[in-house]
Amino acid sequence: MTGIPKQVHTLADGRELIYFDDPGSTLPAERASDGRELPPRPSTAQMRQDVLTGEWVTVAAARQTRVMLPPAHLDPLSPQTPDNPSEIPSAYDVAVFENRSPSFGPEPGEGPADLSGLALGRSAPAVGRCEVVCFSPEHEGSFGSLSRERARTVIEAWADRTAELSAIPGVAQVFPFENRGEAIGVTLRHPHGQIYAYPYITPRTQRLLAAIEEYGPSLQADLLAFEQAGERVVLAGEHWTAFVPYAARWPVEVHLM
Repeated sequence: MTGIPKQVHTLADGRELIYFDDPGSTLPAERASDGRELPPRPSTAQMRQDVLTGEWVTVAAARQTRVMLPPAHLDPLSPQTPDNPSEIPSAYDVAVFENRSPSFGPEPGEGPADLSGLALGRSAPAVGRCEVVCFSPEHEGSFGSLSRERARTVIEAWADRTAELSAIPGVAQVFPFENRGEAIGVTLRHPHGQIYAYPYITPRTQRLLAAIEEYGPSLQADLLAFEQAGERVVLAGEHWTAFVPYAARWPVEVHLM
């Protein structure tokens, strides 16, 4: 992460907080400590197997207490003020912290779990980790509204966290994504995303891996060439192509490869 300073801190309840500063950031090197009095972290949630599909479903009751669409002056992802005891004690460019109400974790696994097979009433601890990625200290916006410099900082944070989380025993897949829009259940308007470190490979990724196994290792390259030769290309650059996929699932859907 050339030119992007990283600082690791601990929140009042023991969760990890990481600051990623823009290159040439004017923020001070010193960051405030978290002086809040917080309740203990929730126990690791339970996964239950859907015997009809084989999929694992997390039952995380602690998520019922998460903040729901607060007013701007009580934004839990803005830097702390005397009137707003938020999750982030100091001013920041990009900040990443462990989710206070996670679907996976906080308990890590001891190693890869055997989640194969089917059985009625089957359950397992939802080990892993969930992190929140704050793209900006501003209350409004999205990844798409960031400057090129800030977008680079976010991408470097994604890369750093993917590498770190992939090294946790029991984590099988790491998935960063952006949260935006009440229609999909987002509870905070602040520009942010999440990173899920799963104890299993997710069903859609399993199907992708099976398709590569059946088609051959050139599947992704052949797909990109097929789309580049078609009429659904939205934008083509030196390193990336954006296109509406041949078998789009949504009224508005664009893939980047």
